[in-house]
Amino acid sequence: MKQKIIATLMTLLLVIGLSPVLAVDVGTGVGIDIVTEDFAPEVFFDSNVGGRVVNDDNNPTGRGLAGIGGSLTDVRANNYAFEGEKARWRVLVHDRNGIETLMGNPSVTLGATQGEGNDVEALCDVAAVDAVITEFNVRDGPDLITAFNADTMRIYTCQLTVESPDSMFGEYWVTSEATDSDGLMGTARENEFWWFNPVIALDLNGALDFGTVRPGAPSYSTTLAVGNDASPGSGVLLEMFISGTDFHDPVSSSAKCPVTNELALTNFGYLATSGAHSSAFVNSVLDAEGYDKIPNGIRITEAQEIIGGDQYLGDADVREAGNVLAPGAEVSVTLKLDLPVPCNGDFTDGRIFFWGEAV
Repeated sequence: MKQKIIATLMTLLLVIGLSPVLAVDVGTGVGIDIVTEDFAPEVFFDSNVGGRVVNDDNNPTGRGLAGIGGSLTDVRANNYAFEGEKARWRVLVHDRNGIETLMGNPSVTLGATQGEGNDVEALCDVAAVDAVITEFNVRDGPDLITAFNADTMRIYTCQLTVESPDSMFGEYWVTSEATDSDGLMGTARENEFWWFNPVIALDLNGALDFGTVRPGAPSYSTTLAVGNDASPGSGVLLEMFISGTDFHDPVSSSAKCPVTNELALTNFGYLATSGAHSSAFVNSVLDAEGYDKIPNGIRITEAQEIIGGDQYLGDADVREAGNVLAPGAEVSVTLKLDLPVPCNGDFTDGRIFFWGEAV
C-alpha cells in the first residue's frame, strides 16, 4: 500500500512539471514600420567673385574687350547675350539620400517660367572639392552648412554657350537643375532672366538736309535723331560711333570743289547732344562753334565716338555716358558744311555712317 502512494505522488509531480507557464507568453508580435525620406536634391550657386563669369565669344573682339573669349564683366551691364558668348557658374548639389543617387550630372535649363522641368541645354562637369563651402550658402533646414561632406555633396562647373537665333531667341529663365534616382528634381534658388540674341538696329528720325549751300559760307543741316532700336525689353546698350566718306557729283558735270570733282569730308563737322551731354563739351577736335570733324572710313574700326571723340581703336577704358544709348534712347546730330570757294556741282554721292555696337 505504501509503495502505491509513493508512485501516485511521483506521477502528480511529473504532471505538474509538464504544465505550461502562461505568464511568459511572447504573443503574436506587432511589426516595425520605417520609411526613409525621399530627399529631393538641392542646388546652390557660388556667390563669390569668380563663381559666376560671363565671357565673350571666340570671334575677334569688340572695342575694349580683353581678347578672344575675354570677360565681359567691365562692359556688359544688362541681361542680354549673343551667339557664342558664355555664362559659367560653380554649383554645389546636396542630397541627404547620398550624392550617388543623382541621375548623372546636373544641367543648365532654359524656360519661359521658373521652376523644374525646363528644357535641358547643357550638362555640368564635376569640379574640384572645397573643404569650406561658405560661398555656396548651403542650408539644411534652418542650419547653414560650412563644411563639405563627400557623401552628400558634389561641386560642379556649369557652362552655357548661347546658340544661334535659330534655336535661342528671346527671353528665358536660366538655372541649374539636378534629378535623383527617385525622379525628384531640385533647382537653384536663384534664377537668371536673359535675353538671347536680341536684334540690334538703329532708328534714324529726320534727314541731313542742307538745302541750297553758298560757297564760302557755313551751312547747317536739319537735325537727325539717331536712336537705339534694339529688341524692346532686351536692355541692349549701344555705344555710338560716326564716320563718313568724301562726296562726288553723281552725274557728268563741270564739278570742281575747289581743285577737283570731289568735296572732301574734311569740310564737314558735327555737333551731337544726348541728355545732359554734348560733343561740344567732351570732344577735343572742335572748331570755334564746337563742331568736331568726321573721320573718313567705311568700317566701325575707322570711326570715332559720337560723344567723346575717341577713335574706335583708341582709348576704350572710359565710355562717355552720353554716348551709350539704352533701347529707345536717341542722340541728336547736326552737321555743318564749310563749302570751299570755288565750288561747283551737286555733291550727293557720299555717305555719313552711324554705328552702334552692343556693350
